[in-house]
Amino acid sequence: MNINILDCTLRDGGYINQWRFGKKCVTNTLKKLSAANIEIIEAGFLDDTKDKYSENITLFRDVEAAEKLIETQNDNYVLMIMHGKYNVDRLPKYNGGKVRGIRYCFKKEVIDEALAVCRKISEKGYDVYLQPASLTDYSDRDIIGLVEKANTLKISAFYMVDTYGLMRKDEVIRYFYIIDNNLRKDVPIGFHSHNNLQLSFSNAQALIELNRNRELYIDSSVFGMGRGAGNLCTELLTQFVNENIEDKYDLIPILEIMDEYIMPIYNLHTWGYSAPYYIAAINSCHPNYATWLIGKQSICVRDINAIIKSIPAEKQHLYDESLISSLYLQYQQRNIDDAAVIEKISALCKDRSVLILAPGKSLLTMQKTVDEYIAQNDPVVFAINHIPSHYKCDKVFMSNLKRFRGIDDAAEKIKDKLIFTSNITDGSAYDLVNYSEYLVNDPAISDNSGLMLINVLRKAGVNAVTLAGYDGFKYDENTNYFDSRMINNVQYEKQKQVNNAIIGYFKKIRKTMEINFITPTIYDGEEDNE
Repeated sequence: MNINILDCTLRDGGYINQWRFGKKCVTNTLKKLSAANIEIIEAGFLDDTKDKYSENITLFRDVEAAEKLIETQNDNYVLMIMHGKYNVDRLPKYNGGKVRGIRYCFKKEVIDEALAVCRKISEKGYDVYLQPASLTDYSDRDIIGLVEKANTLKISAFYMVDTYGLMRKDEVIRYFYIIDNNLRKDVPIGFHSHNNLQLSFSNAQALIELNRNRELYIDSSVFGMGRGAGNLCTELLTQFVNENIEDKYDLIPILEIMDEYIMPIYNLHTWGYSAPYYIAAINSCHPNYATWLIGKQSICVRDINAIIKSIPAEKQHLYDESLISSLYLQYQQRNIDDAAVIEKISALCKDRSVLILAPGKSLLTMQKTVDEYIAQNDPVVFAINHIPSHYKCDKVFMSNLKRFRGIDDAAEKIKDKLIFTSNITDGSAYDLVNYSEYLVNDPAISDNSGLMLINVLRKAGVNAVTLAGYDGFKYDENTNYFDSRMINNVQYEKQKQVNNAIIGYFKKIRKTMEINFITPTIYDGEEDNE
């Protein structure tokens, strides 16, 4: 048996942190994986579609940029190309450098075009690893057809790629037998899995125990780093091989990578098995649907389950952000007549200043400033999605079902102060405003609670508001909220997108409404284009 491990931490793991590992982390991770005797090490993506590149990011415009970060003399490094993300005519001929192989990932609908690119890469002297995305989308006949075409190429591995984390043990075995019986005997078979069903490790074991003649490549990442439910853990796989096949891996360098570099990232951006990713997997849906719904931070697992179950069968495997956004809004909407509530808010705010308390951390750190403002101006005080213990509020605005379920016991005691959007409840005992009417026409911030409240106040005739605790999302989630229970884990690019969208919206509404901040905020400035 010849079992090879391919570590993809710096490539597949990069979806977690937008590949912003930092130069020191990259060079030391590559060095330590080599010291651990990992057979193949994936250094990142080869991608020439971006405007900016950096030695701190594992997206490389060319092979030379990647090799500059490799301090060992080995030639067991590879890069991945996603079909359409790199012009292989720019790829230099292999000259004995450290990056010896190219992994080429492609979808089912572009097989012939992708294989033509792979042929070019092979002709340039590189080892080519064929990575057909989401093998579970293929019929048995489709797989045999692809394997027969692959047999006409010079390739170093043909991969079984479980993009959606759907494969069970019997499916792994069936796919292996189909490929093994039709692929040229000199070509290794690879396995790349995701852990949506917590089966990555057991599936890899089944494959290792099943195979006796074919050389195998099995992908993993340190601590399973990877988007969504994550990947097979390198530390688990190496230990299993050491104990059951051959004692050839040094675990200490792998554990050092985990301790020194991966855990600090995990503390900022968690990944791994969760109920939403499980729901996506059992419904045969792309995990990005679950990622999108989790990112809303506004609904509970029951609602996520209902929305994912409503995805049409033909759309389950091909992620469609506009579709999931539409289904989410459709699920949330309950149209009501809120004219009486708007009139009540209008009467409350007439001839008075209005202060909105958002749950940013500055609400605590700048408490003296907020107290002074309240004492001097006697405003009508609205809180958003929380009941402050440090301030007396006139109204508490709730548009986030998940936040409400965290404080529903306390909310019962202040029924007369609550204003709900109609997605939370249709109970006549509360003041309700029509959810769909106050949404923002931007998918990134469509149901942002603070902006929805401002839209409610605008309809009620309020022409000036002051905000506190509306700090803006920072890269370190631990700095975003005064209450640790409200901390979420959203990718950096998503945070930046939300921040920029809110900045843009404030600029727009300031044409008709005065907006003031009394605590520090990023929303009083310019958009972040970095």
